[in-house]
Amino acid sequence: METSTTEDALLGGRVCLAQPSRGYRVAVDAIVLAAATSPASGARVLDLGAGVGAVGLCLATRVPDCSVTCVELQSSLAALAVRNAEANGMAGRVQVVVHDIAQPLPETLGKFACVATNPPYLAAATADPPPDQSKALATVESSADLARWLSVATGALESAGTLTLIHRSDRLDQIAAQLGRLGWGDMAIKRLPPAPRILIRARRGDFPRLRESPPLILHKPGGGFTDAAEAVLRHAAAIVF
Repeated sequence: METSTTEDALLGGRVCLAQPSRGYRVAVDAIVLAAATSPASGARVLDLGAGVGAVGLCLATRVPDCSVTCVELQSSLAALAVRNAEANGMAGRVQVVVHDIAQPLPETLGKFACVATNPPYLAAATADPPPDQSKALATVESSADLARWLSVATGALESAGTLTLIHRSDRLDQIAAQLGRLGWGDMAIKRLPPAPRILIRARRGDFPRLRESPPLILHKPGGGFTDAAEAVLRHAAAIVF
């Protein structure tokens, strides 16, 4: 894995971020996921698959009285997440745990009001993994497939908690079916055209229910971000479902 890093800025400079100069790098998805996660005052949030901590740091910046536990498989990325929490003055509110979610989460973590997650988008059976091992682990399902990822995410939630995830829009039916089987079938979705991505917010529900929220259009027809996207990506606006 490439060990050199770059220093980048998110949310219009509100968050500084060290990340690998090659391999998997933070994209719009992480910022959008953080914007779509809405913890109440003082809530505990779990970020599954945290990478270098971008989701947790963006969320902690926008909601200054929440605390975030970041769980990451790759120890090198987790080390950068710790470094980033310290650099942003958030070491007291952003905790980083190295863990493979193929195994049960440590019981000491307890339950969370919100779980935010950006699972690997590609199923192992059909993916053509990138040559960079770190990027492959971040983008292709490995020790934990999508069903396992969703099971761990919902299992970490309080009974009235909320799961927010971002994934490929062509896997919506699979995600909705699995969440319904787990008892978290009350779902709102928001599409992100023209990107083939979808945000899903799920809560417990006795009966499966799926509703579409107005989309967040990311790009103008001629290029560049829309004003609504700029508000989220640069000015730390929340995404409302």
